[in-house]
Amino acid sequence: MNGQSSIFSYKSLTIDENGWFNECSRIPSPHFNERPQQDDISLLVIHNISLPPGKFGGPFITDLFLGKLDPSVDPYFEQIYQLEVSSHCLIRRTGEIIQYVSFYDRAWHAGKSTYEGRDRCNDFSIGIELEGTDIQPYTQQQYASLILATESIKQRFTGITNSRITGHCNIAPDRKTDPGSSFDWNFYLKSLSNCVEQ
Repeated sequence: MNGQSSIFSYKSLTIDENGWFNECSRIPSPHFNERPQQDDISLLVIHNISLPPGKFGGPFITDLFLGKLDPSVDPYFEQIYQLEVSSHCLIRRTGEIIQYVSFYDRAWHAGKSTYEGRDRCNDFSIGIELEGTDIQPYTQQQYASLILATESIKQRFTGITNSRITGHCNIAPDRKTDPGSSFDWNFYLKSLSNCVEQ
């Protein structure tokens, strides 16, 4: 796993009054701004990312979200190092969750996007990145962390229900394909339903 050996297993995840997970690493990104309406958080968007593409581990995703990606490290980075992008959270292959932007703020994860006829999904959504690719299976630890994170987010932001969780591919289908065919939507959504019913 390219240096990622520790497995993270969270027993619970809670969100503090400022919109940060209490139990996770916080690495604040400068790539955010205020939402037009802070009480209008009603969509969860699942993404994937790996840097360089198809390679896992290392600091490069965090470097990108902080605006500190070194273009000399990999030829691919020359294309993206000047992008101003972020996500609320990243879930690494180990299950570790890193949060970059408060849920109350607008992270820059969706880009040009539309959901159910409404544009600018960043305004009203939370973005979670999974370290991965469209074609490589995600890990059990990632699903476990994603399920816990989703339940905590749903509890705090009641506008987000199971039916208002989608992939980046669905809000920007002309540009994006993530989280890809490797993401098991059936397992994920059924697991959420089970968590709710218990």
